[in-house]
Amino acid sequence: MKALQLVEYGRFEIVDLPEPTIAPDEVRIRVRACGICGSDVHGYDGSTGRRIPPIVMGHEASGDIVAVGANAGAWEVGDRVTFDSTIYCGQCPYCLRGEVNLCDNRQVLGVSCGDYSRQGAFAEYVSVPARVLCRIPDNITYQQAAMVEPVSVAVHGIDRAHIGPGDRVAIIGTGMIGLLALQVANAARPDELIAVDIDPRKRQAALDLGATQALESADGLDLDAAIEAVGITATVSMAIKSVRKGGRVALIGNLEPTVQIPLQVLVTREISLYGCCASQGDYEESLSLISSGEVKVDSMISETITLEQAPEYFERLHSGKSGLMKVIVCP
Repeated sequence: MKALQLVEYGRFEIVDLPEPTIAPDEVRIRVRACGICGSDVHGYDGSTGRRIPPIVMGHEASGDIVAVGANAGAWEVGDRVTFDSTIYCGQCPYCLRGEVNLCDNRQVLGVSCGDYSRQGAFAEYVSVPARVLCRIPDNITYQQAAMVEPVSVAVHGIDRAHIGPGDRVAIIGTGMIGLLALQVANAARPDELIAVDIDPRKRQAALDLGATQALESADGLDLDAAIEAVGITATVSMAIKSVRKGGRVALIGNLEPTVQIPLQVLVTREISLYGCCASQGDYEESLSLISSGEVKVDSMISETITLEQAPEYFERLHSGKSGLMKVIVCP
């Protein structure tokens, strides 16, 4: 099969690899669409330390089942599926509590970090355990289904912040994840939904997708909840200071590994701070939100490309000047 392999940091090759074998509880999938994640772009230059070459990256994917293991349940060849990028064991204490994103034996598709290496979906075929599969509704395309992984991250963040009717909410940072979080929050029917970003184009995009206001700063808003979707000291501090006493802050962004927080504000105002890691069984809800039109993903897909075009687009995304949001690779 053809695959896009990171052979060394900063260099891809289109290589010929054997089709992946499957264990009894796994299926093999013909990949139809796979999104380029920001973490893949950072893996391209080695900055994350979690994409050690040689590795086939790619974890935001959809396709058709072409082979089914003997213990893979009722799945059949030809089923249209997407799948959780977190390969959880289903047996550890965290999995048994439903906290699959915190699995003790967690692997991530398309990641090689020293502890494990799992080939991803920038290839014609990929294999995954049947337990992580979700069926694609008939009215969702493969490209839209490849957006389910980032949508699920937004769903998990909104759930962590316990957003609901009557709330005043801000989304701080309206890149792709922020815009998805805005739409998911809007589906929870808050009273007010404010987008915060320094980029006027992103503020306009947020208004187009349902924000009631779009501001450059969240200072003085006295919110019930804030969703921080950047992950730097300035915006984390802004989020904490923007909520009322007893308010809630969910941290989705993680651009910087370490940030400073206004500790006395957090403590004396008794603010709840929630970390958000990937998603937690949120794929079905995410598919439903896309299927119903409550979350619109088409406007975020900038380009649909071939496997052979992927190296060029990785370089464009890595430059930070491309203006691209989500690029979908169709092997």
